[in-house]
Amino acid sequence: MGYKQLTLKVPTGYDDNLLRKKIASKTGLKKFKFTIERKSLDARNKKNIHWEMKLLVQADALKQDEAPKKPHLKIPYKKRNKRVVVVGSGPAGFFAAFVLQQAGFKTTLVERGTDVEKRTEGIWQFETTGVFNPLSNYAFGEGGAGTFSDGKLTSRSKRISAEKAFIFSSYVAAGAPPEIEYMTHPHLGSDNLKIIVKNLRKQFENLGGSFLFETTMTGLKIRQTNVVEVETNRGSLEADYVFVAPGHSAYDTYRMLIKNGIGFHAKNFAIGSRMEHNQEIINIAQWGVPSLPGVKAAEYRLTSKGNGQQNIYSFCMCPGGVIVPATAVKEANIVNGMSRYMRNENFANAALVAAFNPIEMIKPGVSALEILDWMENLEHTFYQFSNQYKAPYCSVQDFIRGKITKGYETSSYPMGIEQAPLWEMLPSKTAQAMRAGLKDFIKKMHGFGTGNVIGLESKTSAPIQVDREPDGRCTGFDNLYVVGEGSGYAGGIVSSAADGIKAAMKVVEMA
Repeated sequence: MGYKQLTLKVPTGYDDNLLRKKIASKTGLKKFKFTIERKSLDARNKKNIHWEMKLLVQADALKQDEAPKKPHLKIPYKKRNKRVVVVGSGPAGFFAAFVLQQAGFKTTLVERGTDVEKRTEGIWQFETTGVFNPLSNYAFGEGGAGTFSDGKLTSRSKRISAEKAFIFSSYVAAGAPPEIEYMTHPHLGSDNLKIIVKNLRKQFENLGGSFLFETTMTGLKIRQTNVVEVETNRGSLEADYVFVAPGHSAYDTYRMLIKNGIGFHAKNFAIGSRMEHNQEIINIAQWGVPSLPGVKAAEYRLTSKGNGQQNIYSFCMCPGGVIVPATAVKEANIVNGMSRYMRNENFANAALVAAFNPIEMIKPGVSALEILDWMENLEHTFYQFSNQYKAPYCSVQDFIRGKITKGYETSSYPMGIEQAPLWEMLPSKTAQAMRAGLKDFIKKMHGFGTGNVIGLESKTSAPIQVDREPDGRCTGFDNLYVVGEGSGYAGGIVSSAADGIKAAMKVVEMA
């Protein structure tokens, strides 16, 4: 059996028969097998939008003997009498625990929230009754914040090819669509993620790992430079190694870690609001037509120099998705975006955020604790606007003009929207930058001025960063690792999971 790599351009509505005909025409082969290595949409020319595909063709008539080698994560197994406690079941925490359990450690995964079934019910109750559940919400619970998201699997992190391959193959084995291994912009969708995280948990438990839900870490017992016990609301857990993957919303966990001597410092992040448009408007702007066969919904990525002081950009774009109430605590109000796998809802949404330097925007020498206090105050202010979980909003045009007129009152946000002067509720420099960015976006994308600006988007990344060594250990500690998005060194599903894997593999190599 020989192999040949092949690049083809095919129409968006292609089927397998057309693809096979094109392969046969290009290679002259009659009998062959093929796999898709990469698939990306080329929409630069609206008159000729097509898929560009990289294929690996297999046939007896081909001469090349070996297929190209793919990255592979090697996890050496041996029985180890070492106990590991991992706190947080988001991508970083879960994959760190998954690797360590496969390597032979005795691993316990601690999650403050509920399992995915209870979490789904808790979110439904919140959206229908307005009663917030601290254990079942969009921030906390099985799989972390990523479970109820678009499930994007893109990452700009470098040198994570082996980790990325392990993450993707694990997802596919747990029920993810196989296409995630070759799509340029792969995504899972929240409907798939609810199944995937449950199946991954079962695999972890079948390997001998322990999973503790509704168990909140409340403290650490430290001897010199080692954490020897993790204290929880259900008792203490002895540990030889401790991994903490708090996500970007567990401010109480941050404060507890700081109280116990773990260093954190200020970092740059971004804040803003969500933008929402009718999805068909975005489709027409990007494709020139309301829909394309074989493509779910159009995406966009926009950047602007804004007012010349802060960079402005779209973030976490959810085509055919919904805006959700993503607060992690009671009586705070923030928004985020979510899409199901088919991306077939009526609206498109994305964050509109401005770069935020806390040293410049809050004060010089601002501490990690002061940043957390500042962020919490802002998030509670958005709740206090209506004293409920309605999302304050205004039209794109009103935000630009700084004046409320009649708004577009339809939205995907499940808890209702209420007109508000968002430019007054956000930090003034942030609002000024967003206004300049919106003007620029309208020039770049036809129809963009018809949308709404909704709520507060404050969770683009962690607002602080842990002090840690190159191997992931917290500075001053021998066995404590803070990983993932909550560490301030990663963002999104893939880079967070890879961060957890890298730290876990360092422990595997040492133990």
